Amino acid sequence: MLMTSLLERLSAERNRRFVGRGRELELFDRAIAAPELPFHILHVFGYGGVGKTTLMQQFLRFCERSKISTIYVEGRNLEAAPESFVSTLRSLMGLNESDSPLDVLAQRQERNVIFIDTYEAITQLDEWLREGFLPHLSVNTLVVIAGRNPPSSGWCSDPGWQALMHTFPLRNLTPEESQTYLTTRDIPTTQHQAILDLTHGHPLALSLVAEVFAQGKEISFQAESAPNVVKTLLERFIKEVPTPSHRMALEACAVIMLTTEAALNQILAAPENTLGGEAHSLGEVLDVHDLFEWLRGLSFIESGQLGLFPHDLAREVLIADLRWRNSELYTELHHRSRQYYSKRLGQTQGQEKHQVLLDYIFLHRDNSAIRSCFTWGEQSSLLTDSLRETDKIPLLKMVAQYEGEESAKIADHWLKRQPQNVVVFRDLHSEPAGFAMMVALHTATVKDLSADPGAVASWQYLQTHAPLRPGEGATIFRFWMARDTYQAVSPTQSLIFINFVQYFQKTPGLAYTFLPCAQADSWTAMLNYFDLVRLRETDFTVGGRHYGVYGHDWRIVSPAAWKEILARKEVTTAGESVENTPVGEPLLVLSQPEFVEAVQNALRNFSCPDALQNNPLMRSRCVQEVFWRLVEGQVATKASMSESPSYTQSEKPDGHLGDACSGQSQRVKVLQNLLKQAVESLQSSPRDEKLYRAVYRTYLNPAPTQEQAAELLDLPFSTYRRHLKAGMMRVTDILWQREIS
Repeated sequence: MLMTSLLERLSAERNRRFVGRGRELELFDRAIAAPELPFHILHVFGYGGVGKTTLMQQFLRFCERSKISTIYVEGRNLEAAPESFVSTLRSLMGLNESDSPLDVLAQRQERNVIFIDTYEAITQLDEWLREGFLPHLSVNTLVVIAGRNPPSSGWCSDPGWQALMHTFPLRNLTPEESQTYLTTRDIPTTQHQAILDLTHGHPLALSLVAEVFAQGKEISFQAESAPNVVKTLLERFIKEVPTPSHRMALEACAVIMLTTEAALNQILAAPENTLGGEAHSLGEVLDVHDLFEWLRGLSFIESGQLGLFPHDLAREVLIADLRWRNSELYTELHHRSRQYYSKRLGQTQGQEKHQVLLDYIFLHRDNSAIRSCFTWGEQSSLLTDSLRETDKIPLLKMVAQYEGEESAKIADHWLKRQPQNVVVFRDLHSEPAGFAMMVALHTATVKDLSADPGAVASWQYLQTHAPLRPGEGATIFRFWMARDTYQAVSPTQSLIFINFVQYFQKTPGLAYTFLPCAQADSWTAMLNYFDLVRLRETDFTVGGRHYGVYGHDWRIVSPAAWKEILARKEVTTAGESVENTPVGEPLLVLSQPEFVEAVQNALRNFSCPDALQNNPLMRSRCVQEVFWRLVEGQVATKASMSESPSYTQSEKPDGHLGDACSGQSQRVKVLQNLLKQAVESLQSSPRDEKLYRAVYRTYLNPAPTQEQAAELLDLPFSTYRRHLKAGMMRVTDILWQREIS
């Protein structure tokens, strides 16, 4: 057959190389040929690179052969708003601006098919499409949806759509189909098994391997030489990298979730760029804008609303190669990315902060305990909001649906008692897509607690094992769920967990948190990774449903220390283990009287480092916190410390956190500095100035005796003693507030 256009040849080549999917093609062919459509929605779902778009192209070919009208909508090119969807349809249908695509489609008498690809990019439109758009189409219309996720519960729970929808997951090709594909690509049969062992039938991986062979038949794939296989795949992705800086940019893009020009600049453009073992001057090597534009032009790099990201398989290959080839660089890129996100967390608010937290958590995705517990797509469609009066009915309906009426009564009780502690996640229609309820146990009355078995169990645990000190609080994340998926992994669940992290970070005086889970065992690996411990004695049952509880004592491992622990875990894999303990000795949870005694002892021995080494404050949170802040980059280097008013030259901690924590002398300096800061803060109040002078002349710059100190201050000894006692108590109060906050 003589081909008259490039399009015909392109279509023929696509068809020649297409293998498998026999059942799917037969199902579609029968459907479009039937006098009456057997279903009106065909939902195809599967992970990235599994061949959804390729299958859609085959469906299109079948339609062309049968002369059936089609419209192909690519979700990734849409803004997730009804107006954008309608506008795109109008353009694809060649209509005038005043024409309504829905009116035209509703009047069609002939068979027609609408394809919606990359549906995960517009899931915010799911309800609108299901309720407001698709029902008005002609009965002769078939809608084919392809995306990464299965249909939401809104489709599955509606008896009408259940009868009108057919759903199937798209999997990897079978070994037989994979071999057929390799044969059509002229891959030597001697190489088939090694390729199958590498790709497991993943269509995109098979395609990449075939492309490599097309460029060089002499290539040999051996399962035992995985690094070489990855290298070959990597070379297929990027062919030739212009400079070492381009390679670093590509590897940084693989490490972080979303790459922006600002992120790339901060991660790569250090004052002296030593990534990869080579020192370069910024001006000589890095033009971050050009690097970003180069990344944007790569075929396997995709563009989202918030930045660039590699295709899933490309990311896996890049990371595998980097970890094998240069593990030090892999660790350094993580370190710099973490510093960038830590800085951004202090600069952002609201939705933007949520995205930064998700980016931060993404750095842990190489660990299998984390990878499967979050959705890593952009979360921008969900808005975080406070509770509105109109939310109460839908929230209680959610609780009743998933946890029963008895739990709904408990939720109603807390909605009335602590409405300020509810966070609502809204969809594009401002309707609740999920919520989280944080119950403050320490502010609840005995009567409040008695209405909730979950709150009672957690409060009793605190009384027995971890009593709260004055000024401290404890929270139970009592209810948390998504409207469509309850507590299963979903965008809403991911955002709920991100809000939990934000709550840890911003709540002063937080001593303990409890997290109940309906399917507690399924979250063990992830929650243990995040240093939440299973507390079986706090488990509870409501309405016949059992809930397992996890907890964390923030006095033992503070939020900053917690981040330091996670930083050590960040570059580990599932087979590696990192203890959930901070660097240095375990923290002490001192009662208030014990703390007062320790501060007074430390003041008396301010100038005696040997005596201070045995002071309980050395293992207090307020002392250790300085070291966690060092790790987080707030006081990260000697240069930054020299600029901080909190340190004198003689007080600067030396070296990295690990060295500082292992050296008692460094913690002694930190303790001395904290005492000095607390004492000097008394000068800010005219009322406390006299107290400052008494403490200063007694402990910081002491006279030989207290009598001489009184003389230097020109005070009667009794007055001097009164000022000294009051000053010590003020200093203790200042440090106590720092300890519990």
